[in-house]
Amino acid sequence: MTVLLFAGNGQLGQELLRALAPLGTLVATTRSGTLADGTPCETADFNQPESLAALLDRVQPSIVVNAAAYTAVDRAEEERDAAFRANAEAPGVIARWCAAAGVPLVHYSTDYVFDGQGARPYREGDATAPLGVYGASKLAGEDAIRAAGGRHLIFRTAWVYASHSANFLRTMLRVGAEREELRVVADQIGTPTPAALIADVTAQVLLHPDALSGTWHLTANGETSWHGFAEAIFAEAVAAGKMARAPRVVAITTAEYPTPAKRPAYSHLDVTKLEMDFGISLPGWEDGLRRVLNERDSDRV
Repeated sequence: MTVLLFAGNGQLGQELLRALAPLGTLVATTRSGTLADGTPCETADFNQPESLAALLDRVQPSIVVNAAAYTAVDRAEEERDAAFRANAEAPGVIARWCAAAGVPLVHYSTDYVFDGQGARPYREGDATAPLGVYGASKLAGEDAIRAAGGRHLIFRTAWVYASHSANFLRTMLRVGAEREELRVVADQIGTPTPAALIADVTAQVLLHPDALSGTWHLTANGETSWHGFAEAIFAEAVAAGKMARAPRVVAITTAEYPTPAKRPAYSHLDVTKLEMDFGISLPGWEDGLRRVLNERDSDRV
């Protein structure tokens, strides 16, 4: 089969390049037409959604995996049109092509479709209420995919990180090595999730014998705060000999770290449905962190 992967250079896309390769012929796209290692690939510009159908016509994929997104949460408040083009209009174009061709579409969404006022982990059927433009644009993308009427697998995920690309883990390791004290928000709760886990689960789901269609929550298990995540990062890094000492991590409130976009205070996603539907056991977020840090054996902070 031919698998078309949108956004092969992204944090998740780089992991999907690895995980999806055994499924068949993998055709990757980036906005520049070049992968991170310099390999040429297809070009896809999500800022021009109308251009994507021609690419799909030419590649004629058996499966489409869309890891592309506008993810600048704060900037989206000022660039609403750009966020909706990439996160809603472009997925809609892809979904309509896939529906007409009978091709399954895998798409990734976010915990930001919820308002974070819940008292228990969010389930797939819970009411959505985005707090900002980013969440609203991602929800509009979900709606466009469902409206297209084809087979789709929408995976909502959260707090994604990896041993590469720009993310909270790498920022903490870099800044923590330079400073004796860091101030980190402690009143936002969620689940740190390795990009590699999302990619591996995606590949496993695509091999599932049942042709399921719908929306699932895909994160690691458990919950913590950004402050708790930071403390765990430093504890694991010191234990692994990757840092000489851990900085002091001071807990602060969201109000003490204002941002243009509001974040959900509680965005723990319930992954029970995914585990039951596909027979997958998702690891705890602490195990995921340990595995990602072990990937960095050649890196000394």
